[in-house]
This record gives sequence, structure tokens and C-alpha cells, in this order.
Amino acid sequence: MNEGEFLITLLNAATIGHVLHLQSRSYSEHKALETFYTALPDLVDPVIEAWQGRNGQLIEYPDQTVELSEYKDALEFVMFLKILVEEDRYVLGNESEIQNLVDDIAQLIDSTIYKLTFLK
Repeated sequence: MNEGEFLITLLNAATIGHVLHLQSRSYSEHKALETFYTALPDLVDPVIEAWQGRNGQLIEYPDQTVELSEYKDALEFVMFLKILVEEDRYVLGNESEIQNLVDDIAQLIDSTIYKLTFLK
């Protein structure tokens, strides 16, 4: 996975989270996903800007990403993102200022997992 694939997956995760939010029959899940999909783009944007500024180039994005049909369950989808961030975050490099921004995304994911698991 390269930086474009990693970041476009996170950007598209907000849309998938929004669709799962609209399909939810659980109020607590509905609200947890609302927090997730509204916060995620605002957390990914600074990562992209910092990476591009640090590296002096624009990121190239692939045409394809994760599809909604792969994840009908909200918790399963957010767990996928947790693993993605844990395993692939260093495609962006080791610079602490960028990794600290990725930590904010990881925190949102962890908080969403908590809400989807325990606040039913």
C-alpha cells in the first residue's frame, strides 16, 4: 500500500461510515457513526497537507478503494480501519508531526469501536 491508497481509503471511509449511519436501526450506532463520519475528513485533511508540505509533492490517488458491499456491519468496518491504520500508517513515513496526526485518526477509530461495542 502506498500513501495515496492509504489516504483515499480513509477519505472514502467517511462516506461508507455515512451510509452505514443512514442504514442503522440502532440509535446508539447511528450516533456513533455520525460522530465518526463527520470527524474523519477533518482529521485526514491535515495529514495530507502535512505530508505534501513535508515531501514537496502532491499525492497521487488510485481510482479504486474499499467498497461498501464488503462491510455491511459497522463494527466490522471500523475494525478493518483500525487494522489498516495500525499496519499501514508508516507508508506516510516516520516523521513525528505526521504520525501524531495519524494518532488522532487512530483515537477516533478506537473511540468509535468503544461506542459500537459497549453503548448499545
